[in-house]
Amino acid sequence: MSVVQVDRAAVGYDGRTILHDVTMSVAAGEVVAVLGANGSGKSTLIRSILGLVPVSGGRIDLFGTPLRRFREWARVGYVPQRLGAGSGVPATVGEVVASGRLARRGIFRPSGGADRAAVREALTDVGLLDRIGDPVSTLSGGQQQRTLIARALAGKPDLLVLDEPTAGVDAASQQAFAASLGRFGERGGTILLVAHELGPLQPLIDRAVVVHEGRIAHQVALPEPAGHHADPDHDHVHPHAEQEQPGICDWAPTDRMAAN
Repeated sequence: MSVVQVDRAAVGYDGRTILHDVTMSVAAGEVVAVLGANGSGKSTLIRSILGLVPVSGGRIDLFGTPLRRFREWARVGYVPQRLGAGSGVPATVGEVVASGRLARRGIFRPSGGADRAAVREALTDVGLLDRIGDPVSTLSGGQQQRTLIARALAGKPDLLVLDEPTAGVDAASQQAFAASLGRFGERGGTILLVAHELGPLQPLIDRAVVVHEGRIAHQVALPEPAGHHADPDHDHVHPHAEQEQPGICDWAPTDRMAAN
């Protein structure tokens, strides 16, 4: 059984189709990266899988259940794009991470020892336990993003979905993300993430699903990085000369990529 199964899905806004006839799957324990240029539709695909954007055609299943009937949201942890974890509401790091337990325990049940232990474990995993009582507003952007990852991990999900978790954050936080996700995968978790470039996450990835102009351009197992591609600062989305077998760094010439 696939953890995520997308069959011929279509998504549109205001009469404009964003995703066309998309089919993909993610198996239990697999780490899959959805790659593509800005505006390719990759984030829309992720939001559709989470039920945040309705599909206009096709079908999406989570854990073998049609999305429209799926209710086991405690099994899914979601890390949105960087948005300032503490913006608008004063909250401590511990309070933000504790909110990740709500889907598992319910809104009206008070937190207990298992909840507090899960919060501390998640913060330890992302290297922020020493900041548990600090206001989120005092953290750097990278630390705020790590807090959001800890919030997702605190819910003890089976599937972790991340939308560009390393975009615009410092190298130390990117390394911390990679270590945390690696440990989650070692515990049997399934990971689906959107990325523009992989950086330190690349060694974790089993397979890449490349989105171009709202369609799946191809799906490939990632090769080991070599030469200048092994540099953590290397941008993996850029044009290359055409080759017989497309690889991680040559999925879509940039002059053909139109923004949504």
